[in-house]
Amino acid sequence: MRTRGGVLVANIIAGLALGFVVANIGFGDYAELNRMFTFQDLRMLLAFGGGVAMVVVVFALIRVRRSPGRIHAGVIPGAVLFGTGWAVSGGCPAIPIVQVGTGYLPALVTIVGIVVGVKVCRWVNARYLHLDVGSCER
Repeated sequence: MRTRGGVLVANIIAGLALGFVVANIGFGDYAELNRMFTFQDLRMLLAFGGGVAMVVVVFALIRVRRSPGRIHAGVIPGAVLFGTGWAVSGGCPAIPIVQVGTGYLPALVTIVGIVVGVKVCRWVNARYLHLDVGSCER
């Protein structure tokens, strides 16, 4: 039986290992992200594509089946906002943490932006949109 403490330690170790790898292959570098988004260097884009391909193969091998369903109303606007923020700031939610860990302190602005953005999104949803997002926040 796993304990919460053991799972927490395993998650911390896995997160540190991922951060180390991401920082050392250059994926935490704003210039590298910019080259990907402007299609000047496809290395990072191909790495993402390779990761998706590996997940597809593993899911096929372990026979994960999921019937296609209706797309949640927040997926498209959320994806647009996420992609825009990523392109502008040079980081999805995990990358700024890696950037701060490597000494790039301007990434703190991105982290603050992520926190504020989540709070504003929740407020707008509660006040105006009323989308059912309870299952997504667990």
